[in-house]
Amino acid sequence: MARKKTSTFEDSLAELEQLVSKLEQGDISLEESLKSFEHGVNLTRTCQKALQEAEQKIQILTEQNGNQSLESFTDE
Repeated sequence: MARKKTSTFEDSLAELEQLVSKLEQGDISLEESLKSFEHGVNLTRTCQKALQEAEQKIQILTEQNGNQSLESFTDE
């Protein structure tokens, strides 16, 4: 039974980095490699979705009077 767990972007990214490291070592079976790869694809999709949602929130928050205004993050 697959476990359903809500995780943060940071948790998903950290887990993805661990999977990549494990796969790069090359000392796991083909079956385990495929399972890890599949899980990695799902984690990548989770991260991409979180980034898209964050981008949408930023666009909404930076909209002023119906016009987007992009502001620099620097204090210059």
